[in-house]
Amino acid sequence: MIFKNLSEKDIFLDVVTKGKHSALSKIAFNIAQRIEADDQAVLRGLWERESSGATGIGRGIAVPHSLLDSISKPVASFTRLAAPIDFGSADGDPVDLVFTLLWPRSAAAAFLPALAQLCRMLRAPRIREGLRLAQSSDEVITILDGDPRAIDWPVPERAAISVSLR
Repeated sequence: MIFKNLSEKDIFLDVVTKGKHSALSKIAFNIAQRIEADDQAVLRGLWERESSGATGIGRGIAVPHSLLDSISKPVASFTRLAAPIDFGSADGDPVDLVFTLLWPRSAAAAFLPALAQLCRMLRAPRIREGLRLAQSSDEVITILDGDPRAIDWPVPERAAISVSLR
């Protein structure tokens, strides 16, 4: 799976954005820098796909993607946004976890199986929560590469339960 082989250079935590276009612009720039591509071409590919249908898949997750002629192998990145934004998800939840895929058009047949595998992985609440709580790229890599139980996460304040006996 492509997201099991991310490096620190593919992970961007707590990115500040003003909305979907701002997020996609920053993601396109970061990916283009890494693969030495034209960031405007990457953004154009992501935005064209987004314009044909929102890539928010629910539960605070979006998977913007594009098939490109200019790349020879798949490229992936993970971005956690500082504040959730509207990505047009069917469930209406704003997005804070963004998995971006650029796929060579010449290998398009392999794209949908990779996307389906990612979506299956993200069904696990523990993985989603772990990605939201990760303090570093290394923790993100550990979560995506293996068993999220290997990380000793602090209990988030929003998960605290108070009981009143009155």
